[in-house]
Order: sequence, then structure tokens, then C-alpha cells
Amino acid sequence: MIKKMGYQWRLRHLMAERDMFQTSDLVPLLVERGIVLSREQVYRLVTQSPQRLSMDTLVALCDILDCAPNDLIKPEVVNQQLRKTADDAAGSTGGPAPTPRRSIVRRPGQR
Repeated sequence: MIKKMGYQWRLRHLMAERDMFQTSDLVPLLVERGIVLSREQVYRLVTQSPQRLSMDTLVALCDILDCAPNDLIKPEVVNQQLRKTADDAAGSTGGPAPTPRRSIVRRPGQR
């Protein structure tokens, strides 16, 4: 087993605790702190876990929500097994994992 780290992004939860339910509410608050993001970027920031986040944006969010970075980001360990061995047969699902197949997209009337 390898130790893989993941995280929970809690921005939406913290906003709700402060009666902020519209993602667009963050736009002017971020601008006040020198962070200019489009409404679409703010929407993605609230609804999806960011893979990259500038420190300036993180600090601005912490100031807006009156919280610390560890309130926004909850680290968690995600264990992932690299390969099965004969010793793991008891936990096996009974066969090899299915392999993904390529899709073919055809227009109507095209064969």
C-alpha cells in the first residue's frame, strides 16, 4: 500500500455557515482584497476542489470567512493498493478489473 494524501475542500460549507449561499457574493469581497476572478472562476472555486490555489486567494478567503487555512482544507489519507498479489485473493472481486473501451462518436445517418 502506498500512502496517498487527499483533501476535502470546505469553502461551500464555510460560506453556508455564514449565510452566504450565492457564489457571486464572493466576487466583490475578493475584489476588495485585490483578487480579481471572473464569476465563472469563483463558481468553480466554490463548487469544485481546486488543484492549484494562489496563496493570495487562500489568504483572502480566510479573511472573508474569518477562518484559518485548515478550516478550508481538511487533509485526509487515501490508501490505494498498487497491485494485487496471491495473498490478496480473499479480498478479490473474482477477476481482473475491466479495461476501458474507446467510444466511437458517429453523426446521425453515418455508419
